[in-house]
Amino acid sequence: MKTVWITGASSGIGEALAKAYAGPDTRLVLSSRRQDELERVGTTCKSRGSEIHIHTIDLGNEESIRQAAAEVLDQVGRIDLLINNGGISQRSKAIDTPIELDRKLFEINYFGSVLLTKLVLPSMVEAQHGHIVAISSISGKFGFHLRSAYAATKHALFGFFETIGLEHYSDNIHTTIVCPGRIQTNISKHALDKDGKAPGTMDKGLAEGMDVDICAAKIKRGIDRKKREVLVGKKELLLVHIHKYFPRLFWKIAPGIDPR
Repeated sequence: MKTVWITGASSGIGEALAKAYAGPDTRLVLSSRRQDELERVGTTCKSRGSEIHIHTIDLGNEESIRQAAAEVLDQVGRIDLLINNGGISQRSKAIDTPIELDRKLFEINYFGSVLLTKLVLPSMVEAQHGHIVAISSISGKFGFHLRSAYAATKHALFGFFETIGLEHYSDNIHTTIVCPGRIQTNISKHALDKDGKAPGTMDKGLAEGMDVDICAAKIKRGIDRKKREVLVGKKELLLVHIHKYFPRLFWKIAPGIDPR
């Protein structure tokens, strides 16, 4: 039986991935801060035949991460697939964003995933088997309006997880970095403004984005194929290629794009 641990599993891409992996051949470990929502997702996945383990985790709290990792590894032995999906977004100009908010996003989006990976990795090395996934963003490929801290955390994930892939290539441990574009989730509703408050509204771009279940299916297919990088979204993915191959054109287009 394959053991899959997904953080941020109570909603959005994490919930959709849990449902995509659910089946009689999969043991699912589901984590987020919201116990009730995890239980809801777990009930759905259990009905599809999966063995379910629910462990709350606060990715902004080191002790919470260490406790969850110890409990999970004690219960299931080791993880075959770790999907670092949990995180939070931002909607404020860099000039208006207090440094405390930058640090908060790094604690959750970057250090939370890094610490959890460091705690799970030794058992993978011992088993000479494992796959680690980081859910980044196309904002991890280029800077974008109102997302200075968010984009920075997503850029940082590339540096860390590509290094893990190189350092443990001979240990049969694979890494995949996923870059979603505009996906129909509630991430913008929970994004933090300059005052650290969530507006509770969905961005128009996300509302018109890719269906989250289609997104999860594409991500799963990329993971199953052991792809190093997975881009998933609609026409916004063109910006990734324009930024890489036609940077001058990117600087003509990007400043005028509606960030909402």
